[in-house]
Amino acid sequence: MLSRRLIKYTTVGAVGVGTLVSWRANDYDIGSIGIVRLSRAAVKVFIIGSHYKKSLYDSGLEKSSPEYAKAKSETHSFGAQKLLELCCANKGVYIKIGQHIGALDYLLPSEYVTKMRVLHSSAPQSSFEDVLKVLKEDFKKDPYEIFESIEKEPLGAASLAQVHKATLKNGKVVAVKVQHRAVKSNSYVDIKTMAALVKITSWVFPEFKFDWLVDETKKNIPRELNFTWEGKNAERLSNLFSHYKWLKVPKVYWDLSSSRVLTMEFVEGGQINDLKYIHDNNINPYEISGKLGRLYSHMIFVTGFVHSDPHPGNILVKKNVNNEAELILLDHGLYAELTDEFRWSYSKLWLAILDRDKDAMRKYCGQLGVEDMYGLLACMVSGRTWDAVMTGIERTKYSSDEKVQFQTEIPNLLPQISEILERVNRQMLLVLKTNDLIRSIEHTLKTSSRMSAFIEMSKCCVHSVYDEKLKHSNGKWNRWGTLIAEQFALLRLSFYYAYLGIINFNLITTVESLWTRDFYPY
Repeated sequence: MLSRRLIKYTTVGAVGVGTLVSWRANDYDIGSIGIVRLSRAAVKVFIIGSHYKKSLYDSGLEKSSPEYAKAKSETHSFGAQKLLELCCANKGVYIKIGQHIGALDYLLPSEYVTKMRVLHSSAPQSSFEDVLKVLKEDFKKDPYEIFESIEKEPLGAASLAQVHKATLKNGKVVAVKVQHRAVKSNSYVDIKTMAALVKITSWVFPEFKFDWLVDETKKNIPRELNFTWEGKNAERLSNLFSHYKWLKVPKVYWDLSSSRVLTMEFVEGGQINDLKYIHDNNINPYEISGKLGRLYSHMIFVTGFVHSDPHPGNILVKKNVNNEAELILLDHGLYAELTDEFRWSYSKLWLAILDRDKDAMRKYCGQLGVEDMYGLLACMVSGRTWDAVMTGIERTKYSSDEKVQFQTEIPNLLPQISEILERVNRQMLLVLKTNDLIRSIEHTLKTSSRMSAFIEMSKCCVHSVYDEKLKHSNGKWNRWGTLIAEQFALLRLSFYYAYLGIINFNLITTVESLWTRDFYPY
C-alpha cells in the first residue's frame, strides 16, 4: 500500500514540479538539470519508502519485540544512507537540508542524525576549473592577474561554496570563498523540488508536518547565496562583540569580493570538535565550551543577532598570544534577527524552566504559539526530559539514563514535535537549530551540563527581561529603580549558583530554591 501511494504521488509531484521548472533561471539546460535532480530525488524517495514497507511495516514483527527494534534500526540506517547519497548527488540545497537534519536530535532517528552529520565537515567539491570560471566571471579578469597563487585543493567544501587558500600580489595570504558555479541557478529548482517531496512525505505520513522546513529554506537560501550580505553580517558581529578579545571574525577584503566571491583574512585553527587538536595544543575544553556558551547566550538573549549555523566546520579554535582559547567564527551567511518581543518571551520561558514554574512555562509558550504543548516545547528548548526539567536542569547533570529515556520517548512524540515546529513562532526554528548544534559540540567536548553555562545564560535572560522593563519605564527615577532591581536580581542569582556550587548539585533531589517566586520579573 505504501509503495502504491508513493508511486501515485511521485508521478503527480513530478508533473507539478516539471511545470514549475519550465520557467528558466538562466537557460533551458538548467531546467533540464532541475528535472534530472527531481527525478533522482523521487526515485530515492520511492526506494526508501519501499524498503520501509518491505522490511518494517509488512514484517509481521511485534513492535515491542527486540527483533522489531533491530529491523527498525537497520531500516533507518538504509534510509539514511540513501538520503545521504541523494544529498551528495544533488549537492547545493540538498547538502544544506542534510546538515539541518544532522542537527535534529529531538525529531529524527539517531541513524539519520548521525549519518547526515558527516555533511557538517565534508561536502562535495566543485572542480578547480569551475572555481576559476566564477572568479573570472565576477572580476572580469584572469584570476592570476589578482592572485599570485591559488591552491587547487580547497581548505574546505560546504553546501553552497568552498574555500581556497590564495596569495595576493603583495604577498598577503587570504582565504577565498567561491560559490559553487551552478548552485544559485539550481537552488530555485531545488526548493520547488523539496516542496513536492515534502508534500509526498505529508501525504504518506499525514501526522508529520514539514512545511516549516520548506518555508525556512525558501526564506534563508537567497540570503546565504549573497556573499555581500554575508560579509556585512561578519562585520556587524565583529563590531557587536569587539569587547570579546577571544573572539576572532576574519576581516573581509571588499575590493576582492562580490555576490559569489568572499575574500577574507586567512586564519588558522582546529575545528572545535577536533579533540586531538585540542589535546595536542593543550586547550581546555571547558574554556572553549564556556566561551561558546557565553557568546551564544549574549547573541540570543541580549543582542538578538544570532549566528545560526554553528556546526563544527564553522567554528575554529586555537591558542592566542595570551595563551587563552580563541574562537574563530566562520560562515556568516545565516543569521536570525530576533525581535525584542521574541527575545523577551524566550528569556522568560528559560527563566520559567529554570524555576520549574509550569504556569509561567505555559504562559510564555503561549506567547510563542504553542500554549497547549508547553511541556514538550520546554523539553525541546532545554534538551532535557520533563522529569529533569521539574527536578531542576541546573542541578541535575545529563546522564546516560536520561539520554536513553529521551531517545525512547521521542519516537512516540514525533507527530506532536512536528506540529510544534509547524505552529511555533518562526524565529524559534533557527534558535532551536542553533541550540541543537551547540549542544552537539558540548557533547563532543564532554562539557555538557556545566554550571557556568547556566550562570551565563541566566544572567543574559535577566538582562533581557530588565531590558524590556527599561524600555517601558517612564521617568528618571523609574529607570534608576529598574537598574537597581536588575543588579539585585543578578546578585541573588550569583548567590544561588554559589550555593549550588558548594554542594554536589548532581545529587540534589529535594532542595528548596533560594529564589522567591517573584524573583523573576515576569
